[in-house]
This record gives sequence, C-alpha cells and structure tokens, in this order.
Amino acid sequence: MMKRYYFVFCKDSLMLEEQADGTCTVPCCEEPPTEVKPWTTMLSVTPMDDGTEVRTYAIDAIPTSPSTIIPLRQSYYKLPWELYLKAGKCAELLYWDQNTKFCGVCGAPMKLHTAISKRCENCGKEIWPQVAPAVIVRITRGDDEILMARARNFRGDFYGLIAGFVETGETLEEAVVREVKEETGLEVKNIRYFDSQPWPYPSGVMVGFTADYAGGQIHIQHEELQNVAWFHRDHLPKLPEKLSIARRLIDDWLGEEC
Repeated sequence: MMKRYYFVFCKDSLMLEEQADGTCTVPCCEEPPTEVKPWTTMLSVTPMDDGTEVRTYAIDAIPTSPSTIIPLRQSYYKLPWELYLKAGKCAELLYWDQNTKFCGVCGAPMKLHTAISKRCENCGKEIWPQVAPAVIVRITRGDDEILMARARNFRGDFYGLIAGFVETGETLEEAVVREVKEETGLEVKNIRYFDSQPWPYPSGVMVGFTADYAGGQIHIQHEELQNVAWFHRDHLPKLPEKLSIARRLIDDWLGEEC
C-alpha cells in the first residue's frame, strides 16, 4: 500500500512523531496511526509537493501511543514549513466539516460532494469552505517610530500591530484605513501591500500592509485594545511570535531577516 501523511487532530492539537534525531514530523504510513471509528470523517487534502497523499481526521481523546500532541500554533516550531502549512489547511477543513453538518437553507444533512464541497441531500444547496480575510498594518512615523498595540485577547504580554477583519463592500485598503481610524483615531497614507499569510485559527487569511502616519491623536478603542503607543526602534516592547505576519512586518522594518 501507498504511504500517506495523516494529520490527526484532537481538538486544537496535532499529533506528531518524534524522529531519531529529535526532530518531529507528521505520521506518514500506509494505515491511519490511530483507531478510526465508523463515524469518523476522513478528509482527502491536496497532496504534498512531492505527490505524497494527505488525509486528515479528528479523534476524541489523546492516543496512548508514544506520539506527541501539541497545539497547532506550536507545531510551527516543530515542523518543516511545508508540513506546518498543510497542517493549517487540514485544521481549517476539519473545522469546516464540523460546522456544516446541516444545510443552512432547509436543515437537511449535508454530504461531501468533492474534497472541498458539500451538497444538501434535500434541496441541493452546495457549499465550500469559507475564508475570513483580515488586514494587518505596520504604521510608522518617520524612520524610527512604529505604532504598536496590545489587544485584550492577546494571551501573552507582547504588543502587535493594528489588524481587523475586512467588511463586505470594501477594498483591502479601505479596511486598513477604517480599522486604524476605529481602533486608534489616527489617519494613514501611502498604504502598500506587503505579504499575506494563511491564518488557520480557525479559518482566516491575513493580508499585510505598510503605511505612514498621516495625522491625528491616539484615541484607543477600549473594547478591543488595552494600549496603543508609538515605540522607538531602540526601545520596543515584547514582539509577537515568529509564526505571525505581524512579526515579519516588524522584522522587515528593523532590517532583520524574516
């Protein structure tokens, strides 16, 4: 039989296998690495670049086998980049499958139609995985100051950049202007695209921009932010983790390798 990668999730954690050299990988084997229940949904995912097939499924409890179970975010530090990205895609597809069991039109059961679509067994309604686009922006004032914010939902004591979801009927650039104004009271100019990043927590894509300060005084939107301030490049607060596009935007401004 052909070996496949099996991305096995227990809630928001991913099963990894530790190799002889101490590094980790995703189980690649002929059969699933855990027991698969009759009711388990096994999803087929686009193959790896080398053609290796990919499957993903969820389990209810941590297995007793000598495997490592870690949160998806932490797998960034354990896996090669290609496997981390594929793990994110698998997590998004499992989230989509779990939350689309029934038709939103008539309430009948939904059934997989293709690898990335479902069809209602009653009315024929078809659905696909939805991605929520969000913008994130690095705002600078002159050559040495950057605007950084601490959101209320941050789990650590770090500061990040201004970010928010794109609303219907607006461009990405308009979303940048609106989010900055709503959250800080500031105006920006010279908005430029930087890069984008899948953000599977649970189903997003972050679109990064840079912008220059154009005017205004800081007025914090306290419902979402604890603090917003200008920081000199020589006196920065604790920065976001390396896995985030926020950190790449900051490192790029500092002239450091992303």
